[in-house]
Amino acid sequence: EKIAKLLVSEIADFYRDDPELQRDEGMRSCGIAAGAIMLQAKALGLDSCAMDGFDVKRVGHLVHLPPDHDICMMIAIGRAAQPARERSGPLDPSEIFYTDGFPSR
Repeated sequence: EKIAKLLVSEIADFYRDDPELQRDEGMRSCGIAAGAIMLQAKALGLDSCAMDGFDVKRVGHLVHLPPDHDICMMIAIGRAAQPARERSGPLDPSEIFYTDGFPSR
C-alpha cells in the first residue's frame, strides 16, 4: 500500500501542469482501449472499423460531450454487409521497423 501511494503521487506529479502530456497519454490509452474493443468484437464474430474524418465538435455536441473531454475515435461494430475489399498487402518490415534511429534521407 505504501508503494502504491508513492507511485500514484509520482504519476500525479509527472502529469501535473502539462496539459499536452495529459492529452497525449489519454489518446494513447484510448487507442489501446479501441484496439482491445476491436479484438473483442472479432472474438464475438463481429466486424469493426475505426473511423476518422468526422466533425469532432459536431459529434461532441450530438452526444453531449462535456467540455473537458475529447473524442479519440469512433468505432463501428456490427456485421459486414459484404466482405472487405482486398488489401494491397502489409508493408515490408524494413519500411516500418528501425534500429538505433531513422535512416538518413
